[in-house]
Amino acid sequence: MPASSLVIKEREGDAPDDVLFGSTYGIRTIELNRPEVMNALNGSMVRKIIPRLREWEKSQMANIIILKGAGNALCAGGDVTALVKLIREEGPVGVQKAVEYFELEYRLAHLIATYPKPYVAFMDGVTMGGGVGLSIHAPFRIATENTGFAMPETRIGFFPDVGGSFFLPRLDGEIGTYLALTSESLKGVQAFYSGLATHYIHSTSLPDLEARLGELVFGDYQPLEERWKIVDSTIEEFVTGLPEDTPIQLSGETRKAIDRCFKFNTIEEILEALTREDSDWACETLETVRSRSPTSVRVTLRQLRAGKEWTISETFQRELHMATKFMEGKDFVQGVDAQLISKTLDPKWDPPTLESSNEGVTDPYFTVREGENPRLQLLRDESDASFADYRQYPHAKIGLPSEAEVRQLIQERKMLPDDIIPYLIGDRNGKIGLVEKVRDIMDRKVGTGVDRAVWKEDLEGWN
Repeated sequence: MPASSLVIKEREGDAPDDVLFGSTYGIRTIELNRPEVMNALNGSMVRKIIPRLREWEKSQMANIIILKGAGNALCAGGDVTALVKLIREEGPVGVQKAVEYFELEYRLAHLIATYPKPYVAFMDGVTMGGGVGLSIHAPFRIATENTGFAMPETRIGFFPDVGGSFFLPRLDGEIGTYLALTSESLKGVQAFYSGLATHYIHSTSLPDLEARLGELVFGDYQPLEERWKIVDSTIEEFVTGLPEDTPIQLSGETRKAIDRCFKFNTIEEILEALTREDSDWACETLETVRSRSPTSVRVTLRQLRAGKEWTISETFQRELHMATKFMEGKDFVQGVDAQLISKTLDPKWDPPTLESSNEGVTDPYFTVREGENPRLQLLRDESDASFADYRQYPHAKIGLPSEAEVRQLIQERKMLPDDIIPYLIGDRNGKIGLVEKVRDIMDRKVGTGVDRAVWKEDLEGWN
């Protein structure tokens, strides 16, 4: 069945106003409207959003989509307490209903990741879990002083889903591995420096930005990439600077330690590397990783290593299988209860420790037996003329330069150290924050050869 024939619609009993939609000139807005629970995402909300996005995709009047949240959050994640309630009350039937929720959620995240119109996410406030899935795959992700980004899944006996398999291993170095295994949060401008956001704007400017975006007019046959450039330059009009007293958090010696310790493919090696580090940061990080669900930690590490090679569509297929296995296990119910329901903060993991588990616990999450799970039917596929599957985000250069981009300039363009920052400033039209980030990259990663810059990891014996 082609993706276009799959119908998602509201059900009887869905709340009438948990999502609010707006239309002003060429702007179409999605406002998550459950502020009392920090806009936790549920099936009712997803069943409203998907039909609107599909409708706007076809409308010549809809130019730009804006996602925002009511209250102090964009979205604090999926409504996992509701899923645990289903599992506890209905057993296997509840497990199946929980899986059906993830099917819906992943379809929406994939729709956003492949959407053929500019999509802007206002990450103004808490942006975690399911909220990340609604924003991270967008070409425009705006952080503010209120942003609080996290993927807290290992804390609740789950795994970083909604495309975490895709975006986390594509962050610089081992930042993604570190964030995933520890559930560490990044606040405000740190989400911008790390590549999770493409822009940093003060929250008071968002209404004016929204109005300005509404003034944009695109040509009927203007390619998506050109529309992205227009939207990007418009957003940059509202960038007034970065906090002067807030240096890059994941930089310098801390960042070197993250890459040193989290580069390994087994948890045992990561723990050993953290043990060797002589710092308070390493001790705290070691304790944090040990406190997480052992199954979640092991599955997550394997997920991120495999996800480097997955396409955006394969990502959600794989994650649905993983989510199904977690719903069938014990740790998800234990973790959600301990953190969010009874709030004992003392989950009884099974197995209880990393030392009492082994890599074998991950196999069921990555081995799909024939007929075991139905394939996730996505909402956009090859039957759509504008659809293109991908292994790297097509809009990756909208944000700050990545380490991979700097490395490419050195290895392929043979650039001198003094030429790299001026080149990137010109390429990014003087993007604020670029100099600070690229200087940190060069301090950590770039050395000087006889007549050119050298990427340190290419040097024999470098560690």
